Amino acid sequence: MSRTEPAGTPLGDTFHVFDTTLRDGAQREGISYSVADKLAVARHLDALGVGFIEGGWPGAMPKDTEFFARAAAGELELRHAVLVAFGSTRRAGRTAAEDPQVRALLDSQAPVVTLVAKSDRRHIERALRTDVAENCAMVADTVSLLRTEGRRVFLDAEHFFDGYKFDPDTALRVLEAAMTAGADVAVLCDTNGGMLPLGIAEVVTEVAARTGFRLGIHCQDDTGSAVANSVTAVQAGATHVQCTANGYGERTGNADLFAVVGNLVTKLGMPVLPDGALGELTRTSHALAEIANIAPDTHQAYVGTSAFAHKAGLHASAIKVDPELYNHMDPVDVGNGQRVLVTEMAGRASVELKATELGLDLAGHPDAVSAVTRTVKEREAAGWSFEAADASLELLMRSAMGEVEQVPFALESYRVILEHGTDGVVVSEATVRVVLADGRRQIATAEGNGPVNALDAALRAALTPTCPWLSEVELSDYKVRILTTGRSESFGTDAVTRVLLESTGTAGSWTTVGVHSNVVEASWLALVDALAYAALRERGPVTLNS
Repeated sequence: MSRTEPAGTPLGDTFHVFDTTLRDGAQREGISYSVADKLAVARHLDALGVGFIEGGWPGAMPKDTEFFARAAAGELELRHAVLVAFGSTRRAGRTAAEDPQVRALLDSQAPVVTLVAKSDRRHIERALRTDVAENCAMVADTVSLLRTEGRRVFLDAEHFFDGYKFDPDTALRVLEAAMTAGADVAVLCDTNGGMLPLGIAEVVTEVAARTGFRLGIHCQDDTGSAVANSVTAVQAGATHVQCTANGYGERTGNADLFAVVGNLVTKLGMPVLPDGALGELTRTSHALAEIANIAPDTHQAYVGTSAFAHKAGLHASAIKVDPELYNHMDPVDVGNGQRVLVTEMAGRASVELKATELGLDLAGHPDAVSAVTRTVKEREAAGWSFEAADASLELLMRSAMGEVEQVPFALESYRVILEHGTDGVVVSEATVRVVLADGRRQIATAEGNGPVNALDAALRAALTPTCPWLSEVELSDYKVRILTTGRSESFGTDAVTRVLLESTGTAGSWTTVGVHSNVVEASWLALVDALAYAALRERGPVTLNS
């Protein structure tokens, strides 16, 4: 924590990317950062090149106090960012110097302090139970003390937009109190998240004209407009934008750092990150999701795995000619990639592009393209889904290209028995009878904590002696979905089951799909594909002409 001025971006201090993941973002339901987590998050954000990292509220939150202490002790070396402490003004009726919360801000040793203050007269009178004059004095006294102690100060004008609508003069008096006392930036906060872009533009433009102050923007996402509102505020003159990683935050969240930065750089041409850092957006987003223990949003702008995924055949046909026809930018620029989804909507172009993505060349196999396209459409109509099952799709494509089956056995039969004991314990037992590649018949029985686990164990017992590489393959995830495809006179509906199996091994991870009216058979189909894919990666493809 050795630096006091932001660096690393071509814009320097003329524009601030201010991240508040560790303070406002931590208020999201389901997130609870440890101190070690907070240090890890800060390192990722610094590596990305943000200008300021708001680390929390020292004095109010024990973990935040410890975080700043450990940062000051040398556990957090920042190359690009400056660490910021968040806190409130002094309380009414006391001096800033004797207020313990203000003293905790100084004790944090953070070179920058974000000071939150009420700017809506209704909040001043009803929540703080004081008057506007005293509220402004609280702001001015606290800013003056912090500046005297060598701290840079940003003012978060809480509920500014609501307050400005209700009583603009009071809202502006609060800004003036802070800026006159030495604050660097007046951050206009849409605390309730109720604003829309045109309203943001109007207020920011008007406040800038009336005050001449340097303005910042902080937007919540309650109308789904936080990113748009933030970018609009920048276009209207704000030179400081507050965001959180992946839009984490209270209620519906905050403006997403990666979407805001992506828009500022690629749409407005603003170099707000160091050279080369834009390509780290996707990696950083996913890394921070892992620390927060929240699954990445696949449909997140710029960094989601579906951000540049194309499903419609019409899109694929155009992309085959020129990827820019259906992509608003090159996904590689933000560290992402283009994907083509093969579904019932797919045409020949989708199949060819997906094959290329999987490392196959179907361009010279027109009959195979037709066969795959037809089979996918037929199976998807029956409930199959290949969007999330690339391994099953690749096996289908290879079969259409004339490669022999990679499954190292032929099924003779299988049987699964469930036993419910008097102690309430349910045990599954599976027996499989297979014919191995060399013609030998193999029978194996195994128990498991469910029918699929038992089948998997029995099949491994039968195959491992001749396929030792199977010991490296593990079933890592199992998803079941019941699909209704029609009507039945007996039961009212005909339900089919779709099973997705995720497996891991030396080849990485892969997903296969199986569909049947019986959940065990659907699981068996997915399991066989999983082993076939593992065998393919272990032994390589074999063509019928070899």
